[in-house]
Amino acid sequence: MEVPRPVAALREMIDDAARRSPARLTLMAFASIIAVFTGLLSLPQATSDGHRAPLVDAVFTATSSVCITGLTTVNTGTYWSPFGQAVIIVGVWIGGLGVMTLASLLGMAVSRRIGLTQRLLTSGEVGSRGLGEVGSLIRIVIITSLTIQGGIAALLIPRFWLDESPGDAVWHGVFYAVSAFNNAGFVPTEHGLLDYVGDWWVNVPIMLGVFIGALGFPVILNLAERRRHVRKLTLHSKLTITTSAWLLGVAVALFGLFEWSNPETLGPLPLADKILATLFAGVMPRSGGFNTVDTGQLHEGTWLVQDVLMFIGGGSASTAGGIKVTTFAVLMLAILSEARGDRDMEAFGRRIPREGLRLAVAVTLTGTGLVLVATLAVLEISSRSLDVVLFECVSAFATVGLSTGITPELPDAAQYVLAALMFAGRTGTITVAAALALRDRRRVIRYPEERPIIG
Repeated sequence: MEVPRPVAALREMIDDAARRSPARLTLMAFASIIAVFTGLLSLPQATSDGHRAPLVDAVFTATSSVCITGLTTVNTGTYWSPFGQAVIIVGVWIGGLGVMTLASLLGMAVSRRIGLTQRLLTSGEVGSRGLGEVGSLIRIVIITSLTIQGGIAALLIPRFWLDESPGDAVWHGVFYAVSAFNNAGFVPTEHGLLDYVGDWWVNVPIMLGVFIGALGFPVILNLAERRRHVRKLTLHSKLTITTSAWLLGVAVALFGLFEWSNPETLGPLPLADKILATLFAGVMPRSGGFNTVDTGQLHEGTWLVQDVLMFIGGGSASTAGGIKVTTFAVLMLAILSEARGDRDMEAFGRRIPREGLRLAVAVTLTGTGLVLVATLAVLEISSRSLDVVLFECVSAFATVGLSTGITPELPDAAQYVLAALMFAGRTGTITVAAALALRDRRRVIRYPEERPIIG
């Protein structure tokens, strides 16, 4: 059967873009999705009062939704109508599938096949080794995502049913489940989770959803395959799980240390509620973005600790943002090997190639540069202090969504800067890593080696 000319032209254009610049194709696809959701949120039906949302609010919310961030310029629970909230949560679910997965789905839908370059990119994103299994692996990712989110919703709905109508309970349970697993941090009610600070039934499923989603699909699938032989997990899985556990412990300990007596956060709470709120706050900087105490009332030292944790983020190919825990782990292993005088970086009986360190350094410096430029821009545009501006910028880059409360009050220009930072944070580090990995060149002639003075 002859392919229609417009479809054939579009197929040729996508194939050509995949060959020339797969990273650019990914960015274009992602930007197109954000544009669609901006249009949907600009409809009068999307707001609770029936008026069109200002462009900056529609753009910012659409970007935050698709980039699974959770930062908002308006209150999600009161400003957006049920239709608007549905648009937001669909954007969250699509964004959670991953930038490279979306690019490959686009290629499958239009050209009925995935090009070699796209397969390489998607294999890197979801941790697949075989180029021929990408299509089936994407289906597994979608099924796994839906299954976990359905399980979280099943735990939350009965609890909300105690206080709400059946319809609201189901909607809120599903909304929180999707938002939690995808590390989005969006809430469908005016006060979010502040009213559930001591509620274990609500907090625990959401914490589990955020933690599992932040591990990444390669780790989740690897755990499912090797559940009876945990010692045979891949190096990536072991690094991700171990580093995540250490970071969680540090986050919980430091949050409790700094905030235990703060009269505006943990201070007035009973002991059991303090413990739960501390655990919850320790999980969220991984990229969850939910809060059961007022983030704007935290001590400056707590903000700084959360800046670091948010910047590190969650696992590779996960719904979390940041530079990723494996990037951080490789940098720490490099420091440890240099301190010991070892030539190789080793972990769990495996040697990590130096190409991995190069990628880790590139991703980290790229992320640092983006945060610094955005922070300088927002400081110049607004009259806010460095501590709160840095917190908002790190939260935007790491697609976390925790906020000191200044984002709705910033000038439009500063809000656009944060929107651009969310987009760059969600797509930038991945595309940089993929582009560098695909540009590995083997040179026949190499220059003589000479080591400069370091430090």
